[in-house]
Amino acid sequence: MKTRTPISIYIIVTVGLTVMAFEMFAHDSGYFSSPFFWALLLIATILLLIMNSIGDLVENEKFSRLSSYEKQEYLRDKSTPYFQKLWNSAFKKQSQTEEKDILIDHGFDGITELDNSLPKWWIGLFYFGIIFCAVYMLAFAFTDYAHPDAEYDKETKVMLASIEEYEKNAPTINLETAKYSADNIAEGEQLFKTNCVTCHGDGGKGGIGPNLTDTYWINIKEKSLFKNVFWMLENGSPNNPAMRPFVKEGTITGRDAEKIAAYVYHINQETTPITVTQGGAAPQGEEVKWENNNQ
Repeated sequence: MKTRTPISIYIIVTVGLTVMAFEMFAHDSGYFSSPFFWALLLIATILLLIMNSIGDLVENEKFSRLSSYEKQEYLRDKSTPYFQKLWNSAFKKQSQTEEKDILIDHGFDGITELDNSLPKWWIGLFYFGIIFCAVYMLAFAFTDYAHPDAEYDKETKVMLASIEEYEKNAPTINLETAKYSADNIAEGEQLFKTNCVTCHGDGGKGGIGPNLTDTYWINIKEKSLFKNVFWMLENGSPNNPAMRPFVKEGTITGRDAEKIAAYVYHINQETTPITVTQGGAAPQGEEVKWENNNQ
């Protein structure tokens, strides 16, 4: 008759498996504050206590049928702490007398084999690995748990929501407050590709609209290149209706115009112009020498 595993071990394992299941299948990490989570743990604990009580009754009945020697052996085994048993099963070496009882009778050339049981901690980890693998595969197959794409989409939504909230409370960007920043060039390039590339071509080389990389400009409304581009995006071209007032009509925000203006400044002042021989449009307008180019 073997001693039973303490009820505390079953409760700890149950709590661990429950947390693991909620971590994988719950839609958010706030399940610790959910009454359902704690009610489930309470019910599971009560069921384990009931099963343990039934086990005590069965154990007492079996114990009453043991001989005096078997009772003494059982009580001695039961008095050993559970974790001490785990340690002994893994590291304690049996005596010579005990080895005779587990010796397998198929030795060869003086080499014999013992019928040792696997350590309980190893068996426990083995079964835990099987359970974890099954639960993990179910979570991976039927939920978004551990899916990089789903996690990326979730984080992107959170980031975009925070940006939107910031821009609601951030001061409006206009011609007076707009400032050049190299940090805006990358985003400005993406906005340029979305709103401007149809007329001005890839990299601002020109096409339907003028080449934005040379020193010739049709509309000159400001002394600085950056502010001049912002003015055009805000008010549109008085000479060409195709160049619409993107900001005033609500196609882009003032912050977007600030980023596009930073990109246009970059391709005009910080990179080599795209000439006609390189596929750029021919110069239009008059040559300009801008002042305060980075403001």
